[in-house]
Amino acid sequence: MAPAVHHIRSVTEAYLDRHPEERDSLTPLFAALASSDDPTSRKTYPAHVTCSAILIDGDRRVLHIVHKASGKLLAPGGHSEPEDRHLRDAALRELHEEAGIPPSAVVSLSGYEDVPLDIDVHAIDANPSKDEPAHHHVDFRWAFHLGAEHAVTLQEEEVDGYEWRPIASAAAPTVRSKLALLT
Repeated sequence: MAPAVHHIRSVTEAYLDRHPEERDSLTPLFAALASSDDPTSRKTYPAHVTCSAILIDGDRRVLHIVHKASGKLLAPGGHSEPEDRHLRDAALRELHEEAGIPPSAVVSLSGYEDVPLDIDVHAIDANPSKDEPAHHHVDFRWAFHLGAEHAVTLQEEEVDGYEWRPIASAAAPTVRSKLALLT
């Protein structure tokens, strides 16, 4: 069963306890949670939830992958699936699917076991071939350390490449700034 609305709301409120200044930017999330539609469904518009894994290795670098669909260098992530009971589970599954790194090889960043490092709202262009209007993804970004050495093995159907970047060069500015505060 996909993450329940009460779980998403609880995780969001815990996040906002740390970042109360971000409440207004999460307005699309609160609208999706108030709707009768499943906020984790990729067919819920104008906004729905996605999850990403911010993976940090022993050299303090962050894993980025090139998504074929967008051509962008991003953290491994995507939509929830029915087997994902919690948002964190979706991020771990996506990390395993896209980069071949199993949940057993990672450890949650201390203090972020149950709260995402970042929640980002970003616009997605319309995709007429998939009958998708322009909409927003509300991305719950979960932070992990690579606890055991493990090679990146890409899912070639969706991913074109990968890159380890120093924290100071992480692609997402909000992730970069929040990780910098932890050092």
